[in-house]
Amino acid sequence: MHIPRHFTEGADPYSKLNFVPRTSKISNTDGTVVFKAEDVMVPDSWSQVATDILAQKYFRRAGVAAALKPIPEDGVPEWLWRQEPDEEALAKLPEDAPRFVGETDSRQVFHRLAGCWTYWGWKGGYFTSEDDAHSFYDELSFMLAKQMAAPNSPQWFNTGLHWAYGIDGPGQGHY
Repeated sequence: MHIPRHFTEGADPYSKLNFVPRTSKISNTDGTVVFKAEDVMVPDSWSQVATDILAQKYFRRAGVAAALKPIPEDGVPEWLWRQEPDEEALAKLPEDAPRFVGETDSRQVFHRLAGCWTYWGWKGGYFTSEDDAHSFYDELSFMLAKQMAAPNSPQWFNTGLHWAYGIDGPGQGHY
């Protein structure tokens, strides 16, 4: 498949966008805070509702290693190699530094979604060239950031966790 570029120029899918820190919070009627995430990075065009949905529902809240390493795979371009925790780098972190964290930036979510879909498209032989795979990744990343396209809810939760972070779990009947 040939994937022409419509929204990106190939360097950085977010080069035309401005990302800003926002706070997402859920409070009870008595004012007690149920959930709060500060410095959630989202495109400045996003509404508070969109920010809240991403931060409260779709961010992976735990299990993302603070240090990752690429896993080389024959026939897969280096930029598409999946990642997993880098045990050596994690062991070298200061004792009080967290080893595993959660997502805090919308670009992490866009990367794991678009990256995973691109990886499987590459593995399936769908792209005419590596440039087409890169166009697919960049265009999807941009469209997710601009809210021009969106997958269904389970995709936001689960897609790309193994590819981006090496997070594994039991199959859930997906084929």
